Amino acid sequence: QVQLVESGGGLVQAGGSLRLSCAASGRTFSRQTMGWFRQAPGKEREFVAGITWSGDSTGYADSGKGRFTISRNNARNTADLQMNSLQPEHPAVYSCAASPTMGTLVPFSSRTYHYWGQGTQVTVSS
Repeated sequence: QVQLVESGGGLVQAGGSLRLSCAASGRTFSRQTMGWFRQAPGKEREFVAGITWSGDSTGYADSGKGRFTISRNNARNTADLQMNSLQPEHPAVYSCAASPTMGTLVPFSSRTYHYWGQGTQVTVSS
């Protein structure tokens, strides 16, 4: 069992940065692939970024490539998402998620993630 709590969301102007953090409890964090997803009102949840259990491989949605960086610290049970050059968009809830897969590639499908946090709101104003 893994419990996840996100922090770091808020209101930021276009071009600014935010760092989201995901704190995990449970002894299996180091064996979980971690992902960040976002969901805007009325829209489906979409993949943002992910990192394998070892930290050796990362994956990003096209919208975040070159601007977002995901990282993890297995000693501290945290997975962070650094978002730079944020663009104006509808407010969305960003959630971290954990998948028990231990492969070498990051899964993009939300169905492979078993544990979810409550999410943190991110709003980028123009």
